Order: sequence, then structure tokens, then C-alpha cells
Amino acid sequence: MNLYEYDLSSLRAARVLTTERITPGDDPVEVRHLVLEPEDDHMNYVEGQSIGVLVPGPHDLFGDAYHFRLYSIASPRRGENGFPDSFSICVRRCYYIDDVSGERYPGLASNYLCNAEPGETIQIAGPYGSRFSVPDDSTANIVMIGVGTGIAPFRAFVKHIYEERGGWKGQVRLFYGAKTGMELLYMNDVRRDLSLYYDTTSFKAFEAVSPRPHFDVPPDMERLLMENAKETWDLVQQPNTYVYIAGLSDPARNFRKAMISVAGSEPAWQAVYQKLVEQGRYAELLY
Repeated sequence: MNLYEYDLSSLRAARVLTTERITPGDDPVEVRHLVLEPEDDHMNYVEGQSIGVLVPGPHDLFGDAYHFRLYSIASPRRGENGFPDSFSICVRRCYYIDDVSGERYPGLASNYLCNAEPGETIQIAGPYGSRFSVPDDSTANIVMIGVGTGIAPFRAFVKHIYEERGGWKGQVRLFYGAKTGMELLYMNDVRRDLSLYYDTTSFKAFEAVSPRPHFDVPPDMERLLMENAKETWDLVQQPNTYVYIAGLSDPARNFRKAMISVAGSEPAWQAVYQKLVEQGRYAELLY
């Protein structure tokens, strides 16, 4: 990601307050929840925004003094756990294979953040705007679909509407996929943040895992969305329903397939989809 495409006038140092592994220690996938605090002043942000992390170099592979990476903010606007000068991000330790040499290299930003210790400072920029925003109308319906660390902005959404605003009257649906049950971030045995809202009448969460995780088969989001397509279709046809999709690109494809199936034809779904887009009620954050 080219850091020169972004406004760096808000560059500042942030201190790592806590870092917590939120996948079990025996799981090969390491995902961490980092709580950060800007050192100079309070950082104003809203749910759905991202911050940029600058990894100091030089980086021989890229030839840059810094490596820049965006991360969705996982906290609601009043701060992580009610502390207004803090915010959190969700980071998966990543590696990639060089196409030419076949060598395995650590992802620069993810390993830099996963290795950070409490008390260390990192350089951040932003926050940066996003197409995601919580509706002003508390009677609005919200449909969220994500995979992996795509859960981060949805954690912020849910905490904001139920803890900070309260009395949310619209229906809220979260469809979430991960490789295994232990990787259902913020809904596993390590962190159960989103499970706190299961007994809220307007909130329902639906979880999908991989049918064959040892073979890197993706979570069965298609089945999950198909099983709940009728209710979702009824919701998206309502004029006050907002749809948000985050994570890897497959959730968007699976959602489209499920909607076409229950709509009866692609043109029928396209008519509803176009209305959602034109009215600013549909947004994707895919990578």
C-alpha cells in the first residue's frame, strides 16, 4: 500500500497499552487484539474508520523507508472499554510466498504489530474515512457479513449501537466466518465480546466454519447465507436496511448468490442492489 496516497498530516505516536492473543495458543493462526493510545492528544474517530500504521525501515523488499498498512478500528467512538483516549485494532500475523523464489517471508506490518510489547510506541496516521457508517436512525436494520479480521468494524458497530446509543430498535444480523470455531474472533473461548449481545432481542449472530480446515478450505459462508436467505431478503427489501460486507472478497460473492437464489432471478436482485447502492445503504470493505 502506497503511503503517499494518504494524508500524513495527522502522523502521531501511539503507545501500546495491551496486546492480547485472541486465538488459542495451540491454534496455528495467531490473531491479536491491540489497544493503543495516542501520546499527544485524543484521536477523534467513528465506527468504520481505519488508522494507518507506519512500519519503520528501510525495507529491502520494497525499497521504502516506511511500510504503510491500514487497519480497521475495532472500538466504538467513545474508546476501548469506555476509555476515550484509546482504541483497538485486530491483527492477524501473516506470511507470504515469493512468486519467484518460493521463499516464505513475514508480513511486515502484521509481524511488527504482533511482536509489539506494552509500552512500546508505533507511528500511526489518520483516522481515515470509510464507506462504513452507523445509521443515525435507531430503527434502521443492519446486516453485516464478514470473514476473519473483517469482524473488527462490526465489533465497533455492535458495541456502539448497544452500549453507547442504547435502545436500538432495528434488526441487527451478523454473518461471520472463520476457519475453525476457535478463530471466530470475539466469539471464541478466549474473547466473547459479541456473545454479550446474544440475549438482545434485536441481535442475531450466525457463524460458519470451514468444513475441512486442515486443507485450507474457506468457511462455508455460502451455506450459512443460503440457510438464512429468506429473512435476509425480507430485510434488504425494506427501505431502512443497511448492508455491510468486510474481509476477503468471497463474502460479497456468497451474499450475491444467496440473494439471487431467494429473489428468483439476477435482475430481481440487481433492482434491489441498485437501490441499496444509490441510497447509500450498501458498502464493502474487501481485501
